[in-house]
Amino acid sequence: MKKTNIALVLIMMLSNVLLAQDKPAYILYSNKGKEVKYSTMVKDLADSDMIFFGEYHTNPISHWMQIELAKSLHEIKGDSLYFGAEMFENGNQLVLDEYLAGFYPEKKMLPEITQLWKNYQTDYKPLVEFAKENKLRFIATNIPRRYASMVYKHGMDALTMVSPEARAMIGPLDKYYDASVYEDMKANMGGHIPPTMDNIQLSQASKDATMAMFSANSHKPGDLFLHLDGSYHSNNYRGIVWWVNKIKPGLNIKTITTLTMSEWDEKTKEEKESIANYTIVVADNMTQTKR
Repeated sequence: MKKTNIALVLIMMLSNVLLAQDKPAYILYSNKGKEVKYSTMVKDLADSDMIFFGEYHTNPISHWMQIELAKSLHEIKGDSLYFGAEMFENGNQLVLDEYLAGFYPEKKMLPEITQLWKNYQTDYKPLVEFAKENKLRFIATNIPRRYASMVYKHGMDALTMVSPEARAMIGPLDKYYDASVYEDMKANMGGHIPPTMDNIQLSQASKDATMAMFSANSHKPGDLFLHLDGSYHSNNYRGIVWWVNKIKPGLNIKTITTLTMSEWDEKTKEEKESIANYTIVVADNMTQTKR
């Protein structure tokens, strides 16, 4: 082995030892597979139209990074920044808007929000309150669960069973749906594919299509949209991102995802490059919040 190669190996080993000793809460990587500074990421993300932040729903580092990123982007973009989230169904938009406008206190708002996630107080409230304090929009993007359930039970026929008002709350499944986008769901079943697999995929697509529709429809030129979603919904530029590109092509979309260190180490160079623009790698034994 050449001396230069030996030196490089020693440097890498020393770096790993130092990281283990320092116990960083996270390491940030670009899609080049290299560590990147937070400030570099922020500058790049600010120069885009939409950012989809794929989280692990109970990982505190994901949630801490979301609020910090919101603050940093607000310093750059000001009132053109706004937010959206999988955690709010679109039927709750009026209540959310009224709360952000200061019509009533949180204790009045919380009972009015249907299907509010149990970890709202610890994980999503900080971003909602940041939006309220700075008079920024917050879009409830997700499909009401009752309609996703109907799609699971009845497939595409569910779109004709609901009222026109309800149909407006569901994304354009019938216009763009492509089952191949969700082919990996079969692989994740471990060879045990249920007979309802087609409708499982379609139900998943109903969530992505709806979140994409409300994201795209809310965006105006010059806006910067930061959306929170489970990482599967935006990994590999599929899910919501795929649907946005169908509904409103031409937007500059960037993504963030979350992985544990062991998951990151198992990925190939190509997988690291394709999963997202930026990856937050967190410790495997990170304490979790409750959902």
